[in-house]
Formats: sequence, C-alpha cells, structure tokens
Amino acid sequence: MEAKSGSSTSATTILLHNAVIVTMDSDSRVFQNGAVFIDKDKIKAIGQSPDILHQFSHLAHHTLDLHRQILLPGFINTHVHTSQQLGRGIADDVDLMTWLHHRIWPYESNMTQEDSYLSTLLCGIELIHSGVTCFAEAGGQHVEGMARAVELLGLRACLTESIMDSGKGLPASWGTRTTDDCIQSQKKLYEKHHNTADGRIRVWLGIRQIMNATDRLLLETRDVARELKTGIHMHVAEIPYENQVVRDTRNVDDGTVTFLDKIEFLQENLLAAHTVWVNDTEIGFLSRAGVKVSHCPASAMRMLGFARIREMLNAGIPVSLGTDGAPSNNRMSIVDEMYLASLINKGREVYAKGTTDPTALPAETVLEMATINGAKSVLWDDEIGSLEVGKKADIVVVNPFSWSMVPLHDCISNLVYCMRTENVVSVMCNGKWIMKDKKILNVDECRSDSNAFEFI
Repeated sequence: MEAKSGSSTSATTILLHNAVIVTMDSDSRVFQNGAVFIDKDKIKAIGQSPDILHQFSHLAHHTLDLHRQILLPGFINTHVHTSQQLGRGIADDVDLMTWLHHRIWPYESNMTQEDSYLSTLLCGIELIHSGVTCFAEAGGQHVEGMARAVELLGLRACLTESIMDSGKGLPASWGTRTTDDCIQSQKKLYEKHHNTADGRIRVWLGIRQIMNATDRLLLETRDVARELKTGIHMHVAEIPYENQVVRDTRNVDDGTVTFLDKIEFLQENLLAAHTVWVNDTEIGFLSRAGVKVSHCPASAMRMLGFARIREMLNAGIPVSLGTDGAPSNNRMSIVDEMYLASLINKGREVYAKGTTDPTALPAETVLEMATINGAKSVLWDDEIGSLEVGKKADIVVVNPFSWSMVPLHDCISNLVYCMRTENVVSVMCNGKWIMKDKKILNVDECRSDSNAFEFI
C-alpha cells in the first residue's frame, strides 16, 4: 500500500443529481429525486434535481448522474482505536482485564510512530469502505503517526493520546509517566496538530480509564480541555469490577459516573465510551451535564454487557455508534454496528422486561446515531452529520441495487437492516472524493510487496 501523488479529486464545484438523498436534517427530509451542489468543501444547495440542475448546472465543473443511488451524510465512528488495527485477532475470547493487561497494553507499549502510521492507514481504509468520513480516536500512543495517515487518506478525525498515570497492569515503559508528562504531552500535540489537514484534524484530550487515572489527572484534564475548547474521550463504566474499584477507592456509593459527577468532570465536551454499567441516577447525571455516549454494540457483546441505550436516548443523551478497535471487534464496519445496535437493543428489552418491543431503537434512530448524533458526539455538528446548505460536503453514495438491498420499499429501513459494506460505492470528505467506485484514491491498497507501506 503506497501513497498516490495527486490522486484525489481537487476541491471544485460538483453537482450530484438523480439520487435519493437522505439528509438527516432536523426535518428528516428525503428527496426521492434529489441533487446537491458542492462548492469547494461545502454544500451550496440541495433539493429536487430539476431545480438544482436549472440553477447550478452551468456553474458545475463536474456533474454526476447517480442513477437513483442513495446519498447520505458520511458516517461518524465515535470510538475506534486506530493503532490497534495491527493487533486484530490477538485478544479474542478473554475477559477485559486479561485483554488489557496481558494482550493489548504489551502490544501497544511496543509500537513505534511508524507502526501507528501503518495501523491507522489500514484501519482508515476499512473505515472508508464502510462509509465513514469522520472518526473519534479512542486513544493510542503515537498521535503523530495517526495524523500522518489521516491527512493522507483524506479523512476527518478527533485524535486522542491514550493517557494513564497510575494503577495496575501498566507496562514498565508506561509506569514512569507522571501527571505532568501526561498533560504536557497532550498540550504539545494540540499545538502541533489541532486544526491541521485543511481543518480535518482536531486534537482531543484522553483518559484511558478511571482505574489508571489519579484525581489530579482527571481534574487537570477537565480544566485544560475547557481552556483549549476541545473534547475529552474516556472509557466509562465498562464492567462491574471498574465500578467496584471506584467504590472502594473513591468513597462513593455507586460507580465511575457517580464519582465523575462528584468532581464535576461530567461536561458537555466529554465523550463517554461504552458506559454500560450505569443506573438511573447516573443516567440522570450524564443527561444533566450534556455528556455524549458512544455505543459499541459488537465490543460490548464480546466483553462488557448490555448498555442501557434506550434509557439514555429517552433522557436526551446524544448516543452515537463506534466500532472500538480491531482486537475487540475484528470488523471495523459502522454498517455492521448499525444492524447490531438495533437487534441487540431490541433483544435487551426482552432480557430486561420479559416482553418484546420491536419499536426499541427503530431504523431512524439508529441512522441518527451513525450520523447527526455522531456529529454531536464529536462536537462537530455545526459542520457535519447532515446534508444541509453551509455544512461540509462529507457524503456517502450507496448502491441499493444489489441482491442484499432489493427490493427497496423504505430507504431508511434498508440502510439499517439490509445494507452491507459492499453497498458503499463512493465516499467524499471535505468536498473531495476519497473513495470512488469502491477504489480508495489516495493510497494503493492492493500493494502486497515488501514496500507495501512505504510513504511516498
């Protein structure tokens, strides 16, 4: 796999027409014969094909007839460890603490910048093929390597360093990091990489998990994030053992969320990943503080449990979707996560209440989780997450005319319940095609010789 010089389509005026456009805007508009006019990196107009063609065809450098394919906002993966892609398959069928202490952290602690770059390239290619245009990095060791790959691929990302300053299980090379080191490292990364790659890269602060964070690290991370006006990405309430450790060491009655509320860590800029083991009171804390939650169905089912997603959504919490990393999922497809999210949460109703409820997490809600809720979760909904005039041109083209999606009675239902990754044919980010006709444009993903990962 190598970089391809000048292979991406330059930002220009593009008119896409004759498409079924699923806008995901506040009015849930769907244009059965729609068109969108793109000027550089933004959507200039959207509406019925005849109207848009009449007004803008003479201004378009490129006009593309989509032949009734589906156009929708780029998917947003709100929890993914890109640096773990090279570790796919090394930690299957084990509990979380074994997974962390004996499989993943030894692997991560031996990675180099180049390893992180290659891993992020591989992960990014898989994300693009599933229609992802933006992701929230859940925490890795080498943000510079990640940023290099993101810039090359043309993706949008919120990058985060994995931060721990205490606790059990840390490899020797990590155990020497002080709280000051952790904070200063992130500040330097913010200064160097925030708002780079034509504004596609943002740098967030990270807390890997509460069991490996001192109170001082939590409080200073909260304050620095507020100062920098950026987000915080943290694994929260993953397993009962975590809540028990918090009760034993932090002197609270419940668990992680209760303690974070006590120290005023819960804020609108916090993206809480997984958040499986929470009670009604803690859901109230999350809602009141404006916290966002990333639901990772496949990962949760492997090691964590049933997250209380319906209750969170009912409480007004923006819940989005993530794949997590390759060693905890293996499939880095947000398309699969949409399907799983609906089924798992319908099934949970039976488990929790003893009765079925097919209305739990309907298709419209799941699609919101992958688009506009994802944008809210990464604090970017003013520019992405829906197809609207003035927003960035982050767009996915889906071909529904294959055996997996026909017949097409309801496009929303089909996108959630029938779509496969192979139905995603083209992806645009920031007004530039990064995949067209299933071909990644900025790297040659088919290279398999010894120089396959050489950056040119």
